[in-house]
Order: sequence, then structure tokens, then C-alpha cells
Amino acid sequence: MSADPQAEAKTKILATYSAFWEESVKAYEAGTEQGTKLVDYAAKDALNQTLTDIANMQRAGTATKGAPGHRAEVSAVNLSGEQPTATISDCFDLSTWKIIDRSSGQVRPFPTEQPMHYITVFDAELQGGRWMLTKFVRHGDRTC
Repeated sequence: MSADPQAEAKTKILATYSAFWEESVKAYEAGTEQGTKLVDYAAKDALNQTLTDIANMQRAGTATKGAPGHRAEVSAVNLSGEQPTATISDCFDLSTWKIIDRSSGQVRPFPTEQPMHYITVFDAELQGGRWMLTKFVRHGDRTC
């Protein structure tokens, strides 16, 4: 066992978070979760919301190019009890992620009211021995 279970958990949680975003970027670019490992890193509301976003973009004829930037940190960890949990806070950076029109490949601008840097908060749970993202909230009104 690690000398610091909190530090070990934070390392694993951030690895899950990074892997989730690697898989999400693939899915948003392809317009489908097929061929990704999203289900290995996200469950519950976090997975459902991501799949809904991908489906909405597919219907709108859009995709993404590039990848968002992150300044994620584990802001809370609770390893006690039956269900260990954690919270990840991230300064989400859209400036390196573009929305494109699938048919033309042209970049579509973000809405003018869309901040390029804002806070997102993810909940995670330890499920079956691995951390899974279970919920997220975009705080578009909280810039960073």
C-alpha cells in the first residue's frame, strides 16, 4: 500500500480523466463513440451526457478537430465508506478545439457568448477497483 493513499488515488483519478478526454476527442471527431473506450472511463450521467453531445453534433453535421486544453486537479477525495468518491475541477480551454462542418470541413465559430476558458467539475467514483467519471457540470459562467 502506498504511504499516501490520497496521493495515489489522485494520480489514478487524473489518469482516468486524461484517458476519458483522449477517448472523447476521438468520439467527437468521428461523430460516434464506436471504436472508443469511453465506457472504460465514464459511467452514469457523465457517459450519457457525452453520448448525447456526440449524437447532437452528428445530427447537426458537425465534428471537432484538435483537442481541448486542461488544467485539471483533484479538488476532493473521500476514500472512506463503501463508495470512495472524488471531485475533479478543470479549467477547460476551448481555444485549441475547433468545431467543423462535416460536409465542408469549414470551421464553425463558437457562439459569441461562449467563453474560451471555463470551469468544469467532474465527479468520480471507485467502481470495481477503478475510478470512473460519473457526472460533470460545465460552469460556462465561471471563467478561468
